[in-house]
Amino acid sequence: MIRLHHVPQTRSMRSLWLLYELGVDFDLKTYGFDAAIKSPAYLALNGAGRVPSLELDDAVLFESGAIAEALCERFPKAGLGRAPGDPERYDWLNWIHFAETISQHVAALTQQHIMLFEDHMRSPIIMKLEAKRLAKTFGVVDQALAGRDHLLSAFSAADIGVAQAVYMGLHYTKSDGFANLQAWYDRVTARPAFQKSLPNNDGIYARDFYPPWDPAGEHG
Repeated sequence: MIRLHHVPQTRSMRSLWLLYELGVDFDLKTYGFDAAIKSPAYLALNGAGRVPSLELDDAVLFESGAIAEALCERFPKAGLGRAPGDPERYDWLNWIHFAETISQHVAALTQQHIMLFEDHMRSPIIMKLEAKRLAKTFGVVDQALAGRDHLLSAFSAADIGVAQAVYMGLHYTKSDGFANLQAWYDRVTARPAFQKSLPNNDGIYARDFYPPWDPAGEHG
């Protein structure tokens, strides 16, 4: 039994995309970006009250990188993982977990732009700093993609994790100047499985882009 607990446009989207790419049967339980994942029933699965959570037979995994590793090990024929001993194994692991490096800056910006409702609670300094840090992670991906179509020799779960993190990040930082990243992003997000993982007007982002906040004017 495979069941994914998911909030649209959050880290769990990368687990959903991966499941669609794998083409396996699974149950999907979707929550709003609200208190539903703080319910006692959900906290029994994931005490942090976060997503994703993946029920995999008798186990529960609640880190997106661990979920990617577990699913790729369970369904190796899909070719989305890199097994121990594969020459690309370490690069695959690095990228699977680099998605979280990108996401930590996205989370900080989401907190500032979306979760804090009062202007006096926001910090222009933190918002600018996190946007610059996010752009730096884009640069790392852009450099790695020079002269290649994917992060590894072929499409893998590494592309899924990093591209989904970039998808969230593009709500706060432009891809201008990162031509390799943009070409790769356009290519992998055209895949049917990514398109299927997109929300139906029920995501956390009310805008396509949140510009830097100017406390003297209108905030993003």
